[in-house]
Order: sequence, then C-alpha cells, then structure tokens
Amino acid sequence: MITESEILIRMNDVVSDILEHHDFELKREMTAKEVSGWDSLAHISIIVGMENEFGVKFKLAEIKIIQNIGDFVDLVKAKTQ
Repeated sequence: MITESEILIRMNDVVSDILEHHDFELKREMTAKEVSGWDSLAHISIIVGMENEFGVKFKLAEIKIIQNIGDFVDLVKAKTQ
C-alpha cells in the first residue's frame, strides 16, 4: 500500500516537471494559487500527469472538490488502495 508521504513525493515530482520548478516542495495545505505557473492549462497537465504517474483515472466530480494538495493526496490514496 502506498503511503501519503510517497504520494506527496511523487506528486511533487510530477508538478515540478510540468511547471519546470527546481527545489520545489508541495505541502498538504498548499493551493494551486500559491504555486507560480499553476494556471488552468497547467492544471489539466497536472491532472493527466497524476493519472499517468499513479495509474488512475479521475472523474470530473472528484477533481472539482479538490481544494488543496492534501485533498489531492487523499484522492490518489483512495484510488490506489
């Protein structure tokens, strides 16, 4: 079973690659608005990147309720169990 810290590390790698950030660290309480370059187009790329990274598919209703990185981690964890 994948841990929350593993999910966060892998998510951080995906977001860093897409947004081309170096020395970047996601935290559970962070929102997209707090991350430089995370706009609506990047958001779609990040969602697809997470689906590919974790081998899951997100429903629109699931994506719409994500308020912060912690919610995203929880969704990935639920989908990978």
